Amino acid sequence: MAFTDSVVVACTIRRRCTSLLARRLKKKVKPVKPLTIEKKIGGEKNGETRIVLLRKRRNYYPTADKIKPHHSKKLFSQHKRYTRPTLTPGTICILLAGPHKGKRVVLLKVLASGLLLVTGPFKINACPLRRISQNFVIATSTKLDISGVKLPDTINDKYFRRNRQKRAKKAEGDIFNTKKEAYKPSDQRKADQQAVDKQIIEVIRKHPEKKHIFAYFSAMFGLRSSQYPHRMKF
Repeated sequence: MAFTDSVVVACTIRRRCTSLLARRLKKKVKPVKPLTIEKKIGGEKNGETRIVLLRKRRNYYPTADKIKPHHSKKLFSQHKRYTRPTLTPGTICILLAGPHKGKRVVLLKVLASGLLLVTGPFKINACPLRRISQNFVIATSTKLDISGVKLPDTINDKYFRRNRQKRAKKAEGDIFNTKKEAYKPSDQRKADQQAVDKQIIEVIRKHPEKKHIFAYFSAMFGLRSSQYPHRMKF
C-alpha cells in the first residue's frame, strides 16, 4: 500500500508541475488595434459605407532623415590603451618629432593616457622629462634595467599640464611693448628631473658597455644616402 501511495503522490506532483509550466509558457496575445474603421456615409450619390483610417497621415514629410547622435558608452579617458610590445620600461628609443627629434631617450613608463614618459637624461643630451606618442618613436633593441629606479608619484598626465592664464586687456600705450612670457620650469620639476637623471646615470654606469651608451645618448640620429629605416635593425 505504501508503494502505491507514493506513486499516486508522484503523479499528482508531476501533473501540477506540468500545469504550472503550461501556464507560464502560454504567450499573452495582445489585442491588435484596428487601423481602419468602416463609416456610414449618407446622401443619395454617396456609397453606403467607406473605410477610413483611424490615424491620419501627416501632411509634411522631411526630405532627409534626422541624424541621431549615438553617445559613446565610455569616455576617451576610460578607453583601453594599446602599446607596441617592443616599448617596455628601460627601452632606449629614438624621437622622430618635436623639438628634441633625433635624440635618444630612455622610456620610463606608459602613462594612463597612452603616452610614453621619456627622459634624455637631461645632463647628457638636454632632453627633459616629457610625454610623446608611440607613433613618433623608434624602439631600439638596447635596453637598460630600470627596475630599481623610483619615479615620483606626482609624475602623471596632470603633471605636464600648463597653467594657461587669461589674456589681460590691452592698454592704449602697450600695443607694441607686450611680449609673450616664455615657459619656465618650476622648482619641483627641476628637482624631479635631477632625481630621475641621477638614478638613470647610475644604471648606465653599471652597464658593461657604459662608454658606448654614453656616446650613443649624446649623438644625434640621422640617415645618409642609400640608408633606409625599414631595412635597418635598431
